[in-house]
Amino acid sequence: MKKVTAGRDAWSQFAPQFGELNDAVLFGQVWARDKQLAPRDRSMITIAAIFSSGMIGDAFKAHLRMGKANGITKEEIVEMITQLAFYCGWPKAWAALPLVKEVFDDAPDGNSHEPIFGKGNENEAYARYFTGKSYLQPMVAPSEGNDVNVANVTFEPGCRNNWHSHTRMQILLVTDGEGLYQEWGKPARRLQKGDIVEIPVGVKHWHGATARSYFTHIALMGDVNNAKNEWLEPVSDEQYGEANKQQQDK
Repeated sequence: MKKVTAGRDAWSQFAPQFGELNDAVLFGQVWARDKQLAPRDRSMITIAAIFSSGMIGDAFKAHLRMGKANGITKEEIVEMITQLAFYCGWPKAWAALPLVKEVFDDAPDGNSHEPIFGKGNENEAYARYFTGKSYLQPMVAPSEGNDVNVANVTFEPGCRNNWHSHTRMQILLVTDGEGLYQEWGKPARRLQKGDIVEIPVGVKHWHGATARSYFTHIALMGDVNNAKNEWLEPVSDEQYGEANKQQQDK
């Protein structure tokens, strides 16, 4: 479970005890009980409860975002609201659906997963080297007189590429979401918007999204006409789980 500081950030001066309980107990203890209830199921129940209560505002929107990151689809949320509307009130559905559309259609609301340069198409050409679904948007392709390749890569939550290495240096520019980068034999590094990763020649590594968030980076490499990628074994669920846990414990 990602460490939450929303309560402290919002109420540290006016209601510090409330903020502490929100972060340490509600999210730090209750929401962290993943063994008892999976994050996706917990999000579904919470969204349904907030909708039923009629508190369709910032809290509802925040949990929609969390639910999306936990793997709930737009179709599932819409169906849930349609079903609940008959029991909880039709006007609530009218109030809730615009927020669902805003979050799940990646509207520019500060938490969008639509990359600034576009998501591109599903990365089918390299799918065998990825666990999960990724998208590729070419930006600058090698051509006569140009040996630089620039591409925008988007990872769905939980997606990562295999361990691999390059014969030329690669640079990653993080533009959206939250990701992980790990070199062989070293702890994983958490990546957020604005981070830069310089990947040395020949270093075995992997990168991808965290379990709870989309992740987008721009990949740059020069001398691509003489470059080669060596794709290796997949990142195991154990390795990926440990990398996520390392970052959550910080």
